[in-house]
Amino acid sequence: MARPIPFAETHQPMVEMNTTPLIDVMLVLLIMMILTVPVVTHKVAMDLPGDARRSAVPPPVHRLDIAASGALSWDGAAISAAALPARLAALRADAAGPVLHIRPDGEAPYGLVDETLATVKRARIEKIGLVDNARFATGG
Repeated sequence: MARPIPFAETHQPMVEMNTTPLIDVMLVLLIMMILTVPVVTHKVAMDLPGDARRSAVPPPVHRLDIAASGALSWDGAAISAAALPARLAALRADAAGPVLHIRPDGEAPYGLVDETLATVKRARIEKIGLVDNARFATGG
């Protein structure tokens, strides 16, 4: 003859909701928010020029290239990051009102591009253009 199981007779099923999976999901969502919010809100504020009258003579254009290796070049000549503020100060002092075209390579480190844009902003350069890094001249 089989003996009755005492556990089944004395214990009732749980009626409380198991909140452990809910807490796990909420913690994962919280961590995802903590990781993504700083990336989304990071900006480099730039004061862009307003609507200015166009002159008959186009202003001179200088080009600042940022290579994938992190090297900087000014109008095709290599310069160091330490020499950039002096070049920008000379550009700002030029009475002809030159324009600065910044052309970062698509593989350039984001931090370097961000630092360069911040340096340009600190130099108070107002005529800035960002040039696309597509290869129009080579067709590819």
